[in-house]
Amino acid sequence: MGSIEGRSVRKLVVACDAGMGSSVMLAGQIRRELRKLPVTVEHHPVAAIPADADVVLCQAGLADRARAGAPGSVVVGFRLFLGDPAVARVVAAVKEGGMVVGTTGG
Repeated sequence: MGSIEGRSVRKLVVACDAGMGSSVMLAGQIRRELRKLPVTVEHHPVAAIPADADVVLCQAGLADRARAGAPGSVVVGFRLFLGDPAVARVVAAVKEGGMVVGTTGG
């Protein structure tokens, strides 16, 4: 599962399975929300998550694959691309401080 202090996050990755639609838009939205902070927000396929990712956001069904491919990252699964509370918690922790806690299961 893992956790990281939000203000320590330097690279946040939105991972997807194959498409380049909703997850790319989510990455752009998060990038705009965090633009004044020293955080890089990237989009990558779940099979190609960079090793230096601090936090990986992905659909809950991809969380196990993301954990396997990025064992050093905190993986947070979400259900909705827009308005998901898990995504909002990660963004708030990065902006305001607090813990980003990985989710379990898929």
